[in-house]
Amino acid sequence: MIKTQELSKVFRTDEVETTALNKVNLEIADGEFVAIMGPSGCGKSTLLNIIGLLDNPSAGKLWINGAEVAGFSERNRTNLRKGNIGFVFQSFNLIDELTVYENVELPLLYLKVSAAERRKKVEEVLERMKITHRKKHFPQQLSGGQQQRVAIARAVVTKPKLILADEPTGNLDSANGEEVMNLLSELNNDGTTIVMVTHSPTDAERAHRIVHLFDGQIVTENIRQIL
Repeated sequence: MIKTQELSKVFRTDEVETTALNKVNLEIADGEFVAIMGPSGCGKSTLLNIIGLLDNPSAGKLWINGAEVAGFSERNRTNLRKGNIGFVFQSFNLIDELTVYENVELPLLYLKVSAAERRKKVEEVLERMKITHRKKHFPQQLSGGQQQRVAIARAVVTKPKLILADEPTGNLDSANGEEVMNLLSELNNDGTTIVMVTHSPTDAERAHRIVHLFDGQIVTENIRQIL
């Protein structure tokens, strides 16, 4: 599903040049659950943003579903993201002015799904995430765990093939964090490919493979036997 070749990212200012990624070669198979680990500043989130088409690499190639996309324009990146890639962030990134229902519905509006179909899809995913009883609430009326469930519902309502999660339990206590990881594992068991950035060894143990980054390079990869 995903392949990078010599992928690099350099951030430049007038005075400083910072190499965030340095010739990263990585392949992620359809249906795989991959955890990306490493110290702060090692390039984890940069790699996730490039895979998610939120940023372009400085050099190298990126394939998604067999298409080479590293040089895509912003419009083409946006079109490919729609309906194909779901994002889950540490800070939830919910829209405070919208209700739970409206937050989850938003990706379907961008895809111009009919009102009847939107209602069906939103109700289904809210039920799956066990958040239906909060659908008329606003994000600030929810606990952190509930907000992350809403964020996951929004990410999966279009049934994307790929979920990118950046520290999805970083702002949660252990109980809510485990609940979120259970949801991600369930989605993966249903066939969704998941790439997760995490500092948590416990969360990483849910993945099929753990990729360790250091100074913008892959230093080790551990394949786990999932029982």
